Amino acid sequence: MKITGVELRRIAMPLVAPFRTSFGVERTRDVLLVRVVTPDGEGWAECVALSEPVYSSEYADGAADVMRRFMIPALTALPQVDAYGVGRALEPFKGHRMAKAALETAVLDAGLRAAEQPLSDFLGASRERVPCGVSVGIMNSIPELLDAVEGYLAEGYVRIKLKIEPGWDVEPVRAVRERFGDIMLQVDANAAYTPADAPHLARLDAFGLLLVEQPLANDDLVRHAELARRMSTPLCLDESIESAAHAAAAISLGACSVVNIKPGRVGGYLEARRIHDVCRAHGVAVWCGGMLETGIGRAANVALAALPGFTLPGDTSASRRYFATDLTPPFELRDGHLDVPTGPGIGVDPLPDILDEITTSLEWIPA
Repeated sequence: MKITGVELRRIAMPLVAPFRTSFGVERTRDVLLVRVVTPDGEGWAECVALSEPVYSSEYADGAADVMRRFMIPALTALPQVDAYGVGRALEPFKGHRMAKAALETAVLDAGLRAAEQPLSDFLGASRERVPCGVSVGIMNSIPELLDAVEGYLAEGYVRIKLKIEPGWDVEPVRAVRERFGDIMLQVDANAAYTPADAPHLARLDAFGLLLVEQPLANDDLVRHAELARRMSTPLCLDESIESAAHAAAAISLGACSVVNIKPGRVGGYLEARRIHDVCRAHGVAVWCGGMLETGIGRAANVALAALPGFTLPGDTSASRRYFATDLTPPFELRDGHLDVPTGPGIGVDPLPDILDEITTSLEWIPA
Protein backbone atom coordinates (compact mmCIF):
# COMPACT_ATOMS: atom_id res chain seq x y z
CA MET A 1 0.00 0.00 0.00
CA LYS A 2 0.99 3.60 -0.53
CA ILE A 3 0.14 5.89 2.38
CA THR A 4 -1.49 9.08 1.13
CA GLY A 5 -1.82 10.69 4.54
CA VAL A 6 -2.13 10.21 8.28
CA GLU A 7 -4.63 11.80 10.66
CA LEU A 8 -3.74 12.42 14.30
CA ARG A 9 -6.86 12.97 16.38
CA ARG A 10 -7.08 13.69 20.11
CA ILE A 11 -10.22 12.82 21.99
CA ALA A 12 -11.32 13.23 25.62
CA MET A 13 -13.15 10.26 27.18
CA PRO A 14 -14.44 10.75 30.75
CA LEU A 15 -14.14 7.63 32.91
CA VAL A 16 -17.22 6.39 34.75
CA ALA A 17 -15.16 6.56 37.98
CA PRO A 18 -11.63 7.67 38.88
CA PHE A 19 -9.04 4.91 38.37
CA ARG A 20 -6.20 4.96 40.91
CA THR A 21 -2.94 3.04 40.67
CA SER A 22 0.36 3.27 42.53
CA PHE A 23 1.50 5.97 40.05
CA GLY A 24 -1.56 8.24 39.94
CA VAL A 25 -5.27 8.80 39.37
CA GLU A 26 -7.02 9.07 36.01
CA ARG A 27 -10.43 10.70 35.60
CA THR A 28 -10.48 11.34 31.84
CA ARG A 29 -8.65 9.45 29.10
CA ASP A 30 -6.80 11.80 26.78
CA VAL A 31 -6.54 9.49 23.76
CA LEU A 32 -4.47 9.85 20.60
CA LEU A 33 -6.10 8.12 17.63
CA VAL A 34 -4.28 7.43 14.37
CA ARG A 35 -5.99 7.03 10.99
CA VAL A 36 -3.89 5.92 8.03
CA VAL A 37 -5.34 6.60 4.58
CA THR A 38 -4.35 4.65 1.44
CA PRO A 39 -5.81 4.47 -2.09
CA ASP A 40 -7.55 1.22 -1.02
CA GLY A 41 -9.10 2.52 2.19
CA GLU A 42 -8.15 3.49 5.73
CA GLY A 43 -7.07 1.93 9.00
CA TRP A 44 -7.54 2.96 12.63
CA ALA A 45 -5.43 2.55 15.76
CA GLU A 46 -5.25 3.87 19.30
CA CYS A 47 -2.01 5.05 20.85
CA VAL A 48 -2.12 3.92 24.48
CA ALA A 49 0.37 6.47 25.84
CA LEU A 50 -1.06 8.29 28.87
CA SER A 51 -1.17 12.06 29.25
CA GLU A 52 1.88 12.01 31.52
CA PRO A 53 5.01 9.78 31.48
CA VAL A 54 4.10 7.85 34.63
CA TYR A 55 3.40 4.32 33.38
CA SER A 56 6.39 4.52 31.02
CA SER A 57 8.57 7.24 29.51
CA GLU A 58 6.02 7.81 26.74
CA TYR A 59 3.15 10.29 26.87
CA ALA A 60 0.49 11.35 24.38
CA ASP A 61 1.97 14.73 23.36
CA GLY A 62 5.38 13.13 22.89
CA ALA A 63 3.92 10.29 20.83
CA ALA A 64 2.17 12.78 18.53
CA ASP A 65 5.35 14.81 18.18
CA VAL A 66 7.62 11.89 17.29
CA MET A 67 5.07 10.60 14.79
CA ARG A 68 4.67 14.03 13.18
CA ARG A 69 8.37 14.89 12.98
CA PHE A 70 10.02 11.56 12.27
CA MET A 71 7.88 8.46 11.87
CA ILE A 72 5.13 9.56 9.50
CA PRO A 73 7.59 11.18 7.05
CA ALA A 74 9.61 7.95 7.07
CA LEU A 75 6.50 5.94 6.17
CA THR A 76 4.97 8.28 3.61
CA ALA A 77 8.31 8.46 1.77
CA LEU A 78 8.05 4.74 0.96
CA PRO A 79 6.53 3.76 -2.40
CA GLN A 80 4.81 0.80 -0.71
CA VAL A 81 4.48 -0.34 2.89
CA ASP A 82 2.77 -3.09 4.88
CA ALA A 83 2.69 -3.78 8.62
CA TYR A 84 6.02 -5.63 8.54
CA GLY A 85 7.56 -2.76 6.58
CA VAL A 86 6.49 -0.29 9.27
CA GLY A 87 8.78 -1.95 11.79
CA ARG A 88 11.73 -1.90 9.40
CA ALA A 89 11.18 1.73 8.45
CA LEU A 90 10.88 2.90 12.07
CA GLU A 91 13.73 0.80 13.47
CA PRO A 92 16.26 3.69 13.32
CA PHE A 93 14.18 5.65 15.85
CA LYS A 94 15.01 4.47 19.37
CA GLY A 95 12.21 3.63 21.78
CA HIS A 96 8.75 5.22 21.35
CA ARG A 97 7.15 1.79 21.14
CA MET A 98 3.62 3.07 21.77
CA ALA A 99 3.89 5.51 18.87
CA LYS A 100 5.33 2.78 16.63
CA ALA A 101 2.57 0.39 17.70
CA ALA A 102 -0.15 2.87 16.74
CA LEU A 103 1.25 3.44 13.26
CA GLU A 104 1.89 -0.27 12.66
CA THR A 105 -1.63 -1.16 13.81
CA ALA A 106 -3.29 1.47 11.62
CA VAL A 107 -1.34 0.23 8.57
CA LEU A 108 -2.19 -3.37 9.49
CA ASP A 109 -5.87 -2.49 9.88
CA ALA A 110 -5.92 -0.75 6.49
CA GLY A 111 -4.28 -3.72 4.78
CA LEU A 112 -6.54 -6.30 6.39
CA ARG A 113 -9.65 -4.28 5.57
CA ALA A 114 -8.57 -4.16 1.92
CA ALA A 115 -7.99 -7.93 2.01
CA GLU A 116 -11.27 -8.49 3.93
CA GLN A 117 -9.42 -10.47 6.62
CA PRO A 118 -10.11 -10.13 10.36
CA LEU A 119 -7.17 -9.29 12.61
CA SER A 120 -7.90 -12.39 14.69
CA ASP A 121 -7.40 -14.63 11.65
CA PHE A 122 -4.20 -12.84 10.68
CA LEU A 123 -2.74 -13.26 14.17
CA GLY A 124 -3.72 -16.93 14.40
CA ALA A 125 -6.55 -16.82 16.93
CA SER A 126 -8.06 -20.10 18.04
CA ARG A 127 -11.19 -18.88 19.84
CA GLU A 128 -14.33 -16.94 19.00
CA ARG A 129 -14.62 -15.37 22.45
CA VAL A 130 -12.26 -14.66 25.34
CA PRO A 131 -12.68 -14.78 29.14
CA CYS A 132 -12.50 -11.38 30.83
CA GLY A 133 -11.08 -10.12 34.06
CA VAL A 134 -11.37 -6.66 35.55
CA SER A 135 -8.78 -4.37 37.10
CA VAL A 136 -9.89 -2.73 40.35
CA GLY A 137 -8.09 0.46 41.30
CA ILE A 138 -6.88 1.50 44.75
CA MET A 139 -9.84 2.58 46.85
CA ASN A 140 -10.32 4.92 49.79
CA SER A 141 -11.40 2.12 52.11
CA ILE A 142 -11.79 -1.63 52.28
CA PRO A 143 -15.62 -1.45 52.42
CA GLU A 144 -15.54 0.60 49.19
CA LEU A 145 -13.26 -2.02 47.64
CA LEU A 146 -15.53 -4.89 48.66
CA ASP A 147 -18.55 -3.15 47.18
CA ALA A 148 -16.70 -2.65 43.89
CA VAL A 149 -15.54 -6.26 43.70
CA GLU A 150 -19.04 -7.49 44.51
CA GLY A 151 -20.42 -5.43 41.64
CA TYR A 152 -17.88 -6.75 39.12
CA LEU A 153 -18.50 -10.36 40.15
CA ALA A 154 -22.24 -9.77 39.75
CA GLU A 155 -21.57 -8.52 36.21
CA GLY A 156 -19.89 -11.83 35.45
CA TYR A 157 -16.15 -11.08 35.40
CA VAL A 158 -14.25 -14.33 35.87
CA ARG A 159 -11.09 -12.83 37.43
CA ILE A 160 -10.43 -9.89 39.76
CA LYS A 161 -7.16 -7.93 39.73
CA LEU A 162 -6.45 -5.57 42.62
CA LYS A 163 -4.05 -2.67 42.24
CA ILE A 164 -1.71 -2.52 45.24
CA GLU A 165 0.97 -0.24 46.69
CA PRO A 166 2.83 -0.04 50.02
CA GLY A 167 0.17 0.42 52.68
CA TRP A 168 -2.58 -1.03 50.46
CA ASP A 169 -1.76 -4.67 49.86
CA VAL A 170 -2.08 -7.49 52.41
CA GLU A 171 -5.21 -6.26 54.20
CA PRO A 172 -7.25 -5.48 51.06
CA VAL A 173 -6.28 -8.87 49.61
CA ARG A 174 -7.20 -10.58 52.86
CA ALA A 175 -10.57 -8.84 52.95
CA VAL A 176 -11.45 -9.78 49.37
CA ARG A 177 -10.39 -13.39 49.87
CA GLU A 178 -12.35 -13.73 53.10
CA ARG A 179 -15.45 -12.08 51.66
CA PHE A 180 -15.59 -13.80 48.26
CA GLY A 181 -13.82 -17.10 48.81
CA ASP A 182 -12.12 -19.03 46.03
CA ILE A 183 -12.41 -16.52 43.20
CA MET A 184 -9.63 -16.03 40.62
CA LEU A 185 -7.66 -13.21 42.25
CA GLN A 186 -4.39 -11.48 41.39
CA VAL A 187 -2.61 -8.22 42.28
CA ASP A 188 -0.67 -5.59 40.35
CA ALA A 189 1.95 -3.33 41.94
CA ASN A 190 3.07 -1.32 38.88
CA ALA A 191 6.68 -1.44 40.17
CA ALA A 192 5.78 0.20 43.50
CA TYR A 193 8.03 -1.95 45.72
CA THR A 194 11.78 -2.40 46.29
CA PRO A 195 13.83 -5.53 47.04
CA ALA A 196 13.72 -4.54 50.72
CA ASP A 197 9.97 -5.23 50.63
CA ALA A 198 10.48 -8.92 49.78
CA PRO A 199 9.53 -10.23 53.25
CA HIS A 200 6.35 -8.18 53.17
CA LEU A 201 5.45 -9.25 49.63
CA ALA A 202 5.95 -12.89 50.66
CA ARG A 203 2.98 -12.47 53.02
CA LEU A 204 0.78 -12.48 49.91
CA ASP A 205 1.60 -16.19 49.47
CA ALA A 206 -1.03 -16.96 52.09
CA PHE A 207 -3.92 -15.95 49.83
CA GLY A 208 -3.67 -18.33 46.87
CA LEU A 209 -3.24 -15.61 44.24
CA LEU A 210 -2.97 -16.36 40.53
CA LEU A 211 0.04 -14.05 40.37
CA VAL A 212 1.75 -10.91 41.63
CA GLU A 213 2.31 -8.50 38.73
CA GLN A 214 5.39 -6.27 38.37
CA PRO A 215 6.29 -5.78 42.05
CA LEU A 216 9.76 -4.27 41.42
CA ALA A 217 11.38 -1.78 39.05
CA ASN A 218 10.99 -2.20 35.30
CA ASP A 219 14.72 -2.66 34.67
CA ASP A 220 15.49 -5.10 37.51
CA LEU A 221 15.10 -8.61 36.14
CA VAL A 222 17.75 -9.97 38.52
CA ARG A 223 15.89 -8.88 41.66
CA HIS A 224 12.63 -10.18 40.22
CA ALA A 225 14.35 -13.56 39.80
CA GLU A 226 15.48 -13.44 43.44
CA LEU A 227 11.96 -12.56 44.58
CA ALA A 228 10.48 -15.33 42.43
CA ARG A 229 12.63 -17.87 44.27
CA ARG A 230 11.47 -16.49 47.60
CA MET A 231 7.72 -16.52 46.86
CA SER A 232 5.41 -19.40 46.05
CA THR A 233 2.99 -17.08 44.21
CA PRO A 234 3.87 -16.84 40.49
CA LEU A 235 5.49 -13.57 39.44
CA CYS A 236 4.22 -11.82 36.31
CA LEU A 237 6.12 -9.13 34.44
CA ASP A 238 4.45 -6.22 32.64
CA GLU A 239 6.51 -3.04 32.33
CA SER A 240 9.76 -5.05 32.21
CA ILE A 241 8.83 -6.79 28.95
CA GLU A 242 9.16 -4.54 25.90
CA SER A 243 10.10 -7.16 23.29
CA ALA A 244 10.39 -10.87 22.59
CA ALA A 245 14.08 -10.59 23.48
CA HIS A 246 13.18 -9.17 26.90
CA ALA A 247 10.72 -12.01 27.43
CA ALA A 248 13.35 -14.60 26.53
CA ALA A 249 15.85 -13.00 28.93
CA ALA A 250 13.33 -12.84 31.78
CA ILE A 251 12.38 -16.48 31.28
CA SER A 252 16.04 -17.56 31.17
CA LEU A 253 16.75 -15.73 34.44
CA GLY A 254 13.68 -17.15 36.15
CA ALA A 255 12.36 -13.64 36.70
CA CYS A 256 8.77 -14.58 35.87
CA SER A 257 6.48 -17.51 35.13
CA VAL A 258 3.73 -15.34 33.60
CA VAL A 259 3.87 -12.42 31.15
CA ASN A 260 1.33 -9.65 30.65
CA ILE A 261 1.38 -8.69 26.96
CA LYS A 262 0.31 -5.15 26.11
CA PRO A 263 0.72 -4.52 22.37
CA GLY A 264 1.32 -0.79 22.79
CA ARG A 265 4.08 -1.37 25.32
CA VAL A 266 5.96 -3.81 23.06
CA GLY A 267 5.69 -1.92 19.77
CA GLY A 268 2.63 -3.51 18.16
CA TYR A 269 0.68 -6.68 17.52
CA LEU A 270 3.42 -8.32 15.45
CA GLU A 271 5.86 -8.14 18.37
CA ALA A 272 3.06 -9.13 20.75
CA ARG A 273 2.57 -12.29 18.71
CA ARG A 274 6.33 -13.00 18.84
CA ILE A 275 6.26 -12.67 22.64
CA HIS A 276 3.28 -15.03 22.74
CA ASP A 277 5.23 -17.55 20.66
CA VAL A 278 8.37 -17.32 22.84
CA CYS A 279 6.39 -17.74 26.04
CA ARG A 280 4.32 -20.60 24.67
CA ALA A 281 7.45 -22.43 23.56
CA HIS A 282 8.79 -22.18 27.14
CA GLY A 283 5.53 -23.10 28.89
CA VAL A 284 5.06 -19.58 30.25
CA ALA A 285 1.46 -18.38 30.51
CA VAL A 286 0.48 -15.05 28.95
CA TRP A 287 -2.52 -12.79 29.23
CA CYS A 288 -3.56 -9.52 27.58
CA GLY A 289 -3.26 -6.38 29.65
CA GLY A 290 -5.12 -3.14 29.12
CA MET A 291 -4.50 0.61 29.15
CA LEU A 292 -8.10 1.78 29.57
CA GLU A 293 -8.61 1.57 25.81
CA THR A 294 -11.62 2.77 23.86
CA GLY A 295 -13.36 0.32 21.55
CA ILE A 296 -10.67 0.91 18.89
CA GLY A 297 -7.89 -0.45 21.08
CA ARG A 298 -10.12 -2.98 22.83
CA ALA A 299 -11.14 -4.63 19.55
CA ALA A 300 -7.55 -5.35 18.60
CA ASN A 301 -6.69 -6.57 22.11
CA VAL A 302 -9.60 -9.01 22.11
CA ALA A 303 -8.37 -10.41 18.79
CA LEU A 304 -4.90 -10.91 20.29
CA ALA A 305 -6.29 -12.49 23.46
CA ALA A 306 -7.91 -15.21 21.31
CA LEU A 307 -4.49 -16.73 20.48
CA PRO A 308 -3.92 -20.20 21.97
CA GLY A 309 -1.19 -19.18 24.43
CA PHE A 310 -3.43 -16.70 26.26
CA THR A 311 -4.47 -19.12 28.98
CA LEU A 312 -5.37 -16.56 31.68
CA PRO A 313 -8.22 -14.01 31.58
CA GLY A 314 -7.02 -10.57 30.51
CA ASP A 315 -7.95 -7.00 31.33
CA THR A 316 -10.15 -6.88 28.23
CA SER A 317 -13.13 -5.58 30.17
CA ALA A 318 -16.47 -4.53 28.69
CA SER A 319 -16.83 -0.95 27.48
CA ARG A 320 -19.05 0.05 30.41
CA ARG A 321 -16.22 -0.74 32.87
CA TYR A 322 -14.58 2.55 31.89
CA PHE A 323 -16.90 4.59 29.66
CA ALA A 324 -20.58 5.50 29.82
CA THR A 325 -20.49 5.81 26.01
CA ASP A 326 -17.73 4.16 24.01
CA LEU A 327 -16.24 5.46 20.79
CA THR A 328 -17.43 2.33 18.94
CA PRO A 329 -20.45 0.07 19.37
CA PRO A 330 -19.93 -1.17 22.94
CA PHE A 331 -18.22 -4.42 23.87
CA GLU A 332 -20.62 -6.25 26.17
CA LEU A 333 -19.90 -9.06 28.61
CA ARG A 334 -21.71 -12.35 28.02
CA ASP A 335 -21.16 -15.12 30.56
CA GLY A 336 -17.87 -13.54 31.55
CA HIS A 337 -16.61 -13.37 27.96
CA LEU A 338 -16.26 -10.90 25.08
CA ASP A 339 -16.86 -11.91 21.47
CA VAL A 340 -13.89 -11.60 19.11
CA PRO A 341 -14.71 -9.14 16.29
CA THR A 342 -15.30 -10.91 12.98
CA GLY A 343 -15.26 -7.96 10.57
CA PRO A 344 -12.21 -7.15 8.43
CA GLY A 345 -9.25 -5.54 10.17
CA ILE A 346 -9.91 -4.71 13.81
CA GLY A 347 -13.60 -5.27 13.06
CA VAL A 348 -15.00 -2.00 14.44
CA ASP A 349 -15.32 1.62 13.34
CA PRO A 350 -15.72 4.83 15.35
CA LEU A 351 -19.26 6.16 15.55
CA PRO A 352 -19.07 9.46 13.61
CA ASP A 353 -21.40 11.51 15.84
CA ILE A 354 -19.63 10.44 19.04
CA LEU A 355 -16.21 10.91 17.45
CA ASP A 356 -17.01 14.49 16.47
CA GLU A 357 -18.41 15.28 19.91
CA ILE A 358 -15.35 14.13 21.84
CA THR A 359 -12.61 15.34 19.46
CA THR A 360 -10.38 17.99 21.01
CA SER A 361 -7.90 18.43 18.13
CA LEU A 362 -7.35 17.15 14.60
CA GLU A 363 -4.27 17.18 12.39
CA TRP A 364 -3.92 15.88 8.82
CA ILE A 365 -0.40 15.06 7.64
CA PRO A 366 -0.30 14.46 3.87
CA ALA A 367 2.29 12.32 2.13
